[in-house]
Amino acid sequence: MRTAFVFVSILSLLTIAMLSVWKEEAWFLLLIAAPLVAIGCYDMLQTKHSLRRNFPLIGRGRWIMEFVRPFVRQYFIESDIDGAPVNRMFRSVMYQRAKRCLDTNPYGTKVDVYRQGYEWFSHSMAAVHLKDEDANPRVLVGGPACKKPYSASVLNISAMSFGALSNNAIRALNKGAKMGGFAHNTGEGSVSPYHLEHNGDLIWQVGTGYFGCRSEAGLFCEESFAKTVAHENIKMVEIKLSQGAKPGHGGILPAAKNTPAIARIRGVKPYTTVDSPPAHSAFSTPVEMMRFIQKLRDLSGGKPIGFKLCVGKPSEFIALCKAMVKTGIHPDFITVDGAEGGTGAAPLEFSNSVGMPLREGLRLVCDVLTGFNLKNEIKVIAVGKVFSGFHIARLLSIGADLCYSARGMMMALGCVQSLICNTNECPTGVATQNESLIKGLVVTDKAQRVVNFHDETVQAFMQIIAAAGLTDTAQINRSYVFRRVDQACIKRYDELFPYLAPGCLLSEPYPKHIERDTKEASAESF
Repeated sequence: MRTAFVFVSILSLLTIAMLSVWKEEAWFLLLIAAPLVAIGCYDMLQTKHSLRRNFPLIGRGRWIMEFVRPFVRQYFIESDIDGAPVNRMFRSVMYQRAKRCLDTNPYGTKVDVYRQGYEWFSHSMAAVHLKDEDANPRVLVGGPACKKPYSASVLNISAMSFGALSNNAIRALNKGAKMGGFAHNTGEGSVSPYHLEHNGDLIWQVGTGYFGCRSEAGLFCEESFAKTVAHENIKMVEIKLSQGAKPGHGGILPAAKNTPAIARIRGVKPYTTVDSPPAHSAFSTPVEMMRFIQKLRDLSGGKPIGFKLCVGKPSEFIALCKAMVKTGIHPDFITVDGAEGGTGAAPLEFSNSVGMPLREGLRLVCDVLTGFNLKNEIKVIAVGKVFSGFHIARLLSIGADLCYSARGMMMALGCVQSLICNTNECPTGVATQNESLIKGLVVTDKAQRVVNFHDETVQAFMQIIAAAGLTDTAQINRSYVFRRVDQACIKRYDELFPYLAPGCLLSEPYPKHIERDTKEASAESF
């Protein structure tokens, strides 16, 4: 992995050998090789850059490319999931925030403000000054049936499992969560020792494979769940129904990747192929799902229990709400993932063509909860390409209460988007189980960068809402976000996404645009 440094070292040795034969004729080779060897040694010993630790000399090519890029092309524009361009400079902003570098831009915006789909947050002439105590707003998660509500940050670490990420990456994320006072979602790969090492707050995600609470037959095991959830670091439990990158697809842990360490944590046999089915075996109807939620709440001693989904059929989510009304059992939170959400490995067709985009899915979830008079009791978490203060403000305006970020946190760890997450060859030691690459990721340094990214992004979010004259996240609504529909038309979010009246879905007549889905929905079946 240290090809460049090894090459230069061999060149230096050959030069020394040649000196003993040709003397003066070989001096120029030594003058070239010696500084390169010195730089290679420095790269291997420094702790700030994983890429340079793992690839001395050759890893510096990344910074050379970053330096020349502005001179090659001024603007780097790519398309978002809905066709609206996104400035690639956001990537630089994420790195800058993680390193606490100056992230202001001279000479105005790099975005075409007249393009279709451009969005902005409206400021006020009665803007307020941001107070120090408002720098990290908290949201209390836990409904009436919850005995141990959790005070969460408005921005937290999204679900990424050990196995997908390296042990050092998990350590750095959790240490950052502890230092910064925000939560770390374990992903469906269960709670590993690396999640517990630094005592950061955890949200334990339970997927269809029931890793960490699994019987030998692959079914849900109450005893092992109760044993794990009792850990004081686990603050909430999230039942994963689906994720945005591959909703309804499930997954496979290949035998070759199922090492003894991963198998022990997930509760499976090592070096065997393990399936994560597309759907849960612990319940098969909306009513059964509500009872499963209550079971987990009882087994956990009253910790907040919720579920995560990428919205598919609107009628199925309405069916869940009907089941909540029928049983009187409510989740404490619902996580809405968008089709634009990422993952290390997903079929291309699923990534591009299956699942509802985040804003539409979030709007549906929040409005349906309001229509059943459930929104005040259930917190909503939004996830899917969240890496700026404006992204948080936009999602909270639709109805979210807090957000997750995965992509931004990975970049804070040093991810350079080499797009080989599924090959075990991640050059920065983030998404790999290769020990020689993992060593390049220094936990202490990257944990601080995770804290920096969180704090700077939340501060940017609070500055945005302060500019709008708001002092509390609960004051944000859809009237604050504007969207250019076309060159002649601009609309607010409350025009694009009209609110439903509270309680309007509890009895007929239903609102016309959701009438068919509401009538199709049944608490007894998906």
